[in-house]
Amino acid sequence: MNDPIEAPAAHPPTSWAFRREMRTAGIAVAAALWLAALILGGAGFGLDERAYHALYAGIDPAFTRNARLLTRLGSWTTLVPLTVIAAIFLAYRRRMRAALLLIMVFGGRLLVEIQKVIVDRPRPGVSPHLEAVHSMSFPSGHSANAMINYLAIAMLLPVPQRMRAILVGIALAIALQVGWSRVALGVHWPSDVVGGWAFGIFWVALCMRLASERPEGDGAAGR
Repeated sequence: MNDPIEAPAAHPPTSWAFRREMRTAGIAVAAALWLAALILGGAGFGLDERAYHALYAGIDPAFTRNARLLTRLGSWTTLVPLTVIAAIFLAYRRRMRAALLLIMVFGGRLLVEIQKVIVDRPRPGVSPHLEAVHSMSFPSGHSANAMINYLAIAMLLPVPQRMRAILVGIALAIALQVGWSRVALGVHWPSDVVGGWAFGIFWVALCMRLASERPEGDGAAGR
């Protein structure tokens, strides 16, 4: 079965062009947000420090337990198996989408680690960490990788457009909860999390834009 990433002839040209422009706008907005989080965050920035203290779980056992449960949704032990399962499903249905998913997920993970090394922002040290961490702080890897994984899967599954909107909403909600948990556990500044979310959106939107992806199920199944 053919699996074109972009099939404008099969869909109204105005709708196809509008989606491409929306992806381009998303790339620009996410890049600007990432840059703002990089420049205006970290130790010594009052807004970041106040938000950190407001969200920190502290000695509240229930708060800490919930944060640890949520943070697992952004760990590699959850995301890598999920990616493999989704890729196998997509390979059976849409081979090019499976390849694109793997590029998004594992390429994104590599770029997150490169950013950490280059930016070299220290972790928050004002409160005890409630989870062991070993890498640098910006951007939050859990936040970025959760955004990339869940959003990429939501965008690539061959489903009707109405269902895709629901899946994207669920993906964003999960990524937001993962990001919150990283601050609650004391291992990230809020700006690290915002930078992770922004990079995740940027990377998925960029990959989709370059691949000119338009899921075939949108047109027929969504009518």
